[in-house]
Amino acid sequence: MHKLRAYVLPFAIVMGLLFHHQLVFLRGVTPYLIFTILLLNNVAVDMKKLKVTGLDLWVMLFQIVVSLGSYYLAKALGASELVAQGILGGVLCPVAASSVVIATILGANRETVTTYTIVGNLMVAIVAPIYFSFIGTMQDLPVLQSMWLIFRRIAPTIALPFFVALFLQRCAPKVNDFLCRYKGLSFYLWAAALTITLGQTIDFMFLNGAEEKGSILIMGAASIFFCIVQFAFGKWIGGKYGDRIAGGQILGQKNSAMGIWLANTYLLPLASVFPALYSIWQNLFNSWQMWRKERDAGASRE
Repeated sequence: MHKLRAYVLPFAIVMGLLFHHQLVFLRGVTPYLIFTILLLNNVAVDMKKLKVTGLDLWVMLFQIVVSLGSYYLAKALGASELVAQGILGGVLCPVAASSVVIATILGANRETVTTYTIVGNLMVAIVAPIYFSFIGTMQDLPVLQSMWLIFRRIAPTIALPFFVALFLQRCAPKVNDFLCRYKGLSFYLWAAALTITLGQTIDFMFLNGAEEKGSILIMGAASIFFCIVQFAFGKWIGGKYGDRIAGGQILGQKNSAMGIWLANTYLLPLASVFPALYSIWQNLFNSWQMWRKERDAGASRE
């Protein structure tokens, strides 16, 4: 089964493209999938080893500064408000809740990635409402109310699995050990969540994107550029802290579902095209990384 993992994500992308209209009806399933993915990860985490490091601070600083800076740079270069907002939302978009799934397969430290999954999402819950108070379609919404909306969105899928796992580790260790045996399922649950999320956005693009083909093409090119930049910078800064893979994944792998929601709620709705297209590139890159790792592992066994 391990040899097939590199092909699961491309298959999920193709399914999302082909059956986008049908997948819209499954959107309510995604939060439950993410919750299960994180729970299966968190029960396998040594909670005592979770700590914020310089790597977390550098990645947060990158997201905060580059997202806003890129918005104004895009505007200065003549890009439309739609494109600029897409880039802003795409770069600020929090780390994927299930980034730990891919990261650990690639050899990253589970605790390092889990830590940023928590603090990175909390950072976005604080910074995004500030940015959206002067950018986007909800500028009249009070900042504190906006923070609460975002926190309420991420809490069930980020905080709840963490506290459930903490309770199980301390009060029901046998149940915790039982769930640990099935942590490998989280990868396939993530592929299902990706398929549903991508299908939703592709369907939205077909329904609403006809008049903005030029902007969509620009966002497509920009999403490739930022995918390369974020994985590259993440790997570089991660190498400084002894975990190059973790650095690349926590900065490069985005929660596209959250990015799409942020765009639909606070920005021009079609700006959600940026995180949707970004999701394709990041998962193709992740598939290539897994294929290369499996190839290298096979070569070392020969």
